[in-house]
Amino acid sequence: MITTVASTEIPVHLASQKLFSIGDFGVTNSLLTGAISLLLLLAVFGYVVSMVKHGRYNRFVGLVQWAFEGMLSQIDSVIPDKKLARKVAPLALTIFFYMLFSYWMSVLPGLESITINGASALRSIAADLNFTFAVAIIVMVMVQFYAFRAHGAIGNAKRYLRNPFKDFVGAFEGILELIGEFSRYAALSLRMFGNCFAGEILLLIIAVLTSYLSVALLPAFMAFELFIGFIQAYVFFILTVIFTGLAVESHGSHDDHSPAAHPKKATQHE
Repeated sequence: MITTVASTEIPVHLASQKLFSIGDFGVTNSLLTGAISLLLLLAVFGYVVSMVKHGRYNRFVGLVQWAFEGMLSQIDSVIPDKKLARKVAPLALTIFFYMLFSYWMSVLPGLESITINGASALRSIAADLNFTFAVAIIVMVMVQFYAFRAHGAIGNAKRYLRNPFKDFVGAFEGILELIGEFSRYAALSLRMFGNCFAGEILLLIIAVLTSYLSVALLPAFMAFELFIGFIQAYVFFILTVIFTGLAVESHGSHDDHSPAAHPKKATQHE
């Protein structure tokens, strides 16, 4: 048995594999799976919206509404400004549900068995580092955009750049904040990629090691991966909201004269 397992080749590819080309554009397996995930997401929410508009409800519609409204209330609790919360909500919720669907695609049985030109046809896009980095960059740009609107160009720059001769500790703190601004998004993308990629490999290894028993054992590991996918999508969602909330709040003395720090005074002058 040990010899059989040792001689079994488990297909592990860190990078996505190219399946075919449309002109000069190469379509990879993760891109194809991402498109399928998007279609499934649109189909599910199209169905839920249609049911709600016609006043028809079932357990599935109720579950989606419960999840949507629960996370919307969490956004409101993290970001006190209701207008800002409603602006952040569409992107944050889209990230959650698309990440969730994308991660769950890696749990589908036989995902690696379908091949095109010798490459696996389907691979979760959440297991593609290009995708997770791209989403993290989108979040970073959004957070900086709202921070710029809340503090202005100078106020936002003072979050990172301070005069070391007047405030040495503050200047050092600003440098750490600038480094942390990039490291937190790198960690955000690597966390999702690492968990999804490791989950795919785990299911492959369990299937090889257990052989015929995999029919009985794999469902338990698949259910575990579904749960992990939910947790990782939620972490991406809630950190997006938290980063935005931290960026727009006042930061001590250098924000004392900004409109965001004194909304009542700003209103009186208006």
